[in-house]
Amino acid sequence: MKSQWMLLFGLLFALIISVFAVFNVDKVPVDYVFGEAHWPLVLVILGSALLGALTSGLFNVFRSVKTRHEVKVLKRTITEKENTIANQQNEIAMLQKSPELANEVISDSYDAKK
Repeated sequence: MKSQWMLLFGLLFALIISVFAVFNVDKVPVDYVFGEAHWPLVLVILGSALLGALTSGLFNVFRSVKTRHEVKVLKRTITEKENTIANQQNEIAMLQKSPELANEVISDSYDAKK
């Protein structure tokens, strides 16, 4: 639904710019670094709007790629944590079934701390 509203807003904005540009057809000077040209104002307005839209789109693409990468890293981290939890739960279950083994593990960890 959000994308539909964004599309509707974009089309409305494009319509407003187009109407404004059509009423401004006078030639205006456009200064470049190495010279000057005279273009119809409609082309300057539409060109500026197009460049703005392209710039905004590129920023959104970069943000989307960055977000996808972060999601991938976080999913990998979650999988690693889930595997660690499963291994620890298996170890706990094994130690609860065999009290002798549990005492051995406890004494080994106690000896390692000394």
